[in-house]
Amino acid sequence: MSGDTSRPVRTRIAPSPTGLPHVGTVRNALYSWLFARRHGGQFVFRLEDTDRERFDPQAIEALYDAFRWLKLDYDEGPDIGGPFGPYVQSERLEHYHQAAARLLESGHAYRCFCSRERVQQIREARQKANIHPYGYDRHCRGLSEGEVRRLEEAATPSVIRFAVPPEGDTTFHDEVRGPITYANRELDDHVLIKSDGFPTYQLASVVDDHLMEITHVIRSEEWIPSTPRHVLEYQALGWEPPKFAHPGLILGKDGKKLSKRHGSVHVGEYKEHGYLPEALANFIALLGWSPGGDREIMSLLEMAELFSLEGLNPSPSVFDPDKLNWMNGVYLRQLSPEELVDRAWPFLQKAGLVSGDPSPAERAYVGEVLKLEQERMKTLAEAPEVTSFFFSEEPEYDETAVNKWLRRPEAGPILDMVVRRLEALESWEVEPVESAVRETIEDLGVKPAEVIHPTRVAATGRTVGPGLFETLSALGRDRVLKRIRKAREMS
Repeated sequence: MSGDTSRPVRTRIAPSPTGLPHVGTVRNALYSWLFARRHGGQFVFRLEDTDRERFDPQAIEALYDAFRWLKLDYDEGPDIGGPFGPYVQSERLEHYHQAAARLLESGHAYRCFCSRERVQQIREARQKANIHPYGYDRHCRGLSEGEVRRLEEAATPSVIRFAVPPEGDTTFHDEVRGPITYANRELDDHVLIKSDGFPTYQLASVVDDHLMEITHVIRSEEWIPSTPRHVLEYQALGWEPPKFAHPGLILGKDGKKLSKRHGSVHVGEYKEHGYLPEALANFIALLGWSPGGDREIMSLLEMAELFSLEGLNPSPSVFDPDKLNWMNGVYLRQLSPEELVDRAWPFLQKAGLVSGDPSPAERAYVGEVLKLEQERMKTLAEAPEVTSFFFSEEPEYDETAVNKWLRRPEAGPILDMVVRRLEALESWEVEPVESAVRETIEDLGVKPAEVIHPTRVAATGRTVGPGLFETLSALGRDRVLKRIRKAREMS
C-alpha cells in the first residue's frame, strides 16, 4: 500500500472548533476514515481547541452531529476515550510544554519577547520590501542568556519560537505529489507556545500525532507550507514523522476556492436541505479521489475497499452542485418505500403536512404519495413542495395553468364528462380510473391532452406531476370529485 510502514495504520481528523464543519473538513475525515478502514487500521478524532479567541462550543456539537450523520465512526475520540487520550488539546497542555522545554534545552527553540505590535510592523515592512520570509525577523534569537533572564524576571510577556536552521533545505515526501523541498531561508521562526501558554497548531499537531502514533496524515493542499515546519520539529525532537498526503483544493465552478459565496459549505446545511448522507459522502469522496474506471455510485464500504492514496489527485477539484443534485437523486430513487417515508417525514412534518405521531394509515398514504414523486425528487427538502396538493383539502391553483386549461370554453363540458365517468366507478384503483378518462377522450374525439391537462389542473392545481391516473387514484375518490366540481366553476 502507498505510504506503508511497519506500524499499524492510524489516521486522524483533528478539526479546530472555531466554526461549523465544512466540506473540506469532511473530505479530510472521509479520506482518513477510508484509508484506515481499507487497511484494518484505526481512525482517531481529536479536537484542536488551542485557539481560545475563536473557540466556539457549538462547533463541537456540530462536528459530532456531522460525523454521526455521515456514519464516519471513529475508534478513539473526546466522547469515547482511548489509550492515548485525552483527545482535546486544551486538556493536554503538559505534553506541549514538555516538548517545548526539550526544544529550548537543545537550542531548537527560543523565547521571544517582542510585542504583537512590533511583530506586525516587522511583517508589514518586510512584505513591503519583499524580504523573505515575510514574518518575524528573529530579533530575540540573538538575545543572551542574561537578557532572557532579565526579561523573564520582569515578567515580560513572551512566546516560544522554533529556531529554523538558517541554511539548507527541508524535504519531505508527499504521498500524492512526491518529494517537496523548501529552502530553510524561506521559513520564518514560527511560534510554538503563545503568550497565554497555549500551543499553536504547529506544535500541538506534531506532539499529538507522535504521541497518538498517527501513521498517515491526510489533509488539504493548503497545509503543505506547514509541513516543512513540522518535519523540522520531528527531526529536532528525534521522532519519526507520519506519512503526509495532500490532495488538491476544492474549488467552486468559478475556479475560486470553495466558500460561502458558492452556496452551502456547512455540512449541517446539506442535511437541512434534504441531502442524503450517503450521497454527500459519495460526492465529496470523488472531489480529489478516483477509484479507477468510470464508477461513481459507491457506498462507504465499497469506497473503503477501493480507496488508496495513489488514487488521490494533486489537481484541484470542482464542487459542482448540479452533480451533487444528480447523485442525491440517484440515492433517493434507491430508497425503499419505508426508508423514503422515514427520511422525508421530518420535512413533511416541518411543513405542517403530516403529524408527529402518524397512524399506520397515515404512513401508508404518505408512502403511496412519495412513491409517485420519488423519480422526480432530487432532495428530501423538495418533498413538501411536490406533494403538498396530496395533503390539502383544496389545491393551490397555478393561475397560468387555470387560464390555459380551465378557462377555455370547452373545459367545462370536458370536466363534466370526466366527473360522470369517475362517479360511476366501483373501484378507484389506477386501471379503472385510467379507463374512465380514456373513454372520455374517445367519446369526445379529441387529443388526449385536451382531457388529461384540464383534469390534472382541476385535481392538483398544477400542470406537472406524476402520472395522472396514479395521482387520481392516490388522492382518493371524494377528494378528486370535489376538486373537479370546484374547478368546473372556474371554466
